[in-house]
Amino acid sequence: MKLLHAFRKGRNGLTRLTPVILLGVFSCCTSSRSTISNGYMYIQKDGREKKQWKLVWEDNFDQPKLDTSKWAMVPPGGSAWDKHMSADPRCYALRDGKLFLRGIINPDTLKDPRPFITGGIYSKGKFAFQYGQVEIRAKLECARGAWPAMWMLAETDKYGKYPRNGEIDIMEHLNYDSIVYQTTHSYYTLNLKQDKNPPHYGTAAIHPLEFNTYGIKWFPDKIVFTVNGKETFTYPRVAGVDPSQWPYNQPFYLLIDQQLGGDWVGKINSSDLPVQMIVDWVKVYQ
Repeated sequence: MKLLHAFRKGRNGLTRLTPVILLGVFSCCTSSRSTISNGYMYIQKDGREKKQWKLVWEDNFDQPKLDTSKWAMVPPGGSAWDKHMSADPRCYALRDGKLFLRGIINPDTLKDPRPFITGGIYSKGKFAFQYGQVEIRAKLECARGAWPAMWMLAETDKYGKYPRNGEIDIMEHLNYDSIVYQTTHSYYTLNLKQDKNPPHYGTAAIHPLEFNTYGIKWFPDKIVFTVNGKETFTYPRVAGVDPSQWPYNQPFYLLIDQQLGGDWVGKINSSDLPVQMIVDWVKVYQ
C-alpha cells in the first residue's frame, strides 16, 4: 500500500511543480558550517558530519502573518496530495505563536467547485538545505481522510525529473492512526522497485492529539528519522547498487501540509471536518 501511494504521488502531482533553475552562483558570505548558494540554499561543508550542529534557520510562527520570505502557500495540483490545496484564508491561521493548516468543507463551490479545500506551505525558492537536522513540532488532529504531512523535495533537477531527485517524508499520518510513516522515495524505490534493499520506510508510535517533534538527521551516507528526539528509522546509502539509490546529495526544501483524501488514506468523511495540523515551530541545524 505504501509503495502504491508513493508512485501515484510522484506520477500524478510532483512533476507539476515548476523547477527552479539555478546558476550555481555562490554568495560571498559563508559560515563555518555551510556555504550559502544563491542566497538561500544552505550546503553543509564537507567534514562537519560528526561535529555539533548549530541552528541556521527557523520559524516560530510568532508574527501576525505568514513570513513570505520563508514560505509560500502550496498551489493546487492534480495529484492526491495537492488536489485540495488552496490559498483561501480560511485554511490558514496564525495565533498564539502557532500556525494552523486546515482541511475544511469548501464554503463557496460557485467560486471553486472542489468540495474540500486545505492549507499547506513550502519553502521552495526561499530556503533549502543539504545535510543537517530538521525538527518540526506539531499537533495532528484526526479525521477520516485526513493526511497531514511534513516532507522534502529537491530544489533543483540535478538528476532529472521526479522521482530521480528523491523525496524525504519526515512524517505522514493517516486518519485516526496512532503511528506515523517516515519514508524515502526515489527512482530506485519506485521505478526499479528496490524498496527493500534497503527498506525505504518505517513507522513510529505517537499520541496524535499531543504535540510531537518530527525530524531527520541527514548525513552524506544516511538519513536518520526521529520522533521526539528518538531515532526511529534509518535509510542508509548502499554501495554496489544503482546510483539512483542515493539522490540525497543536493539541497532539499520543506513542505508542511494538511492533505485530505486519496487512495492511500481513503475517503473523506465530511462530518469529521474541519481538521487541522497545528505547527509550533520549524528549526534547521547544520
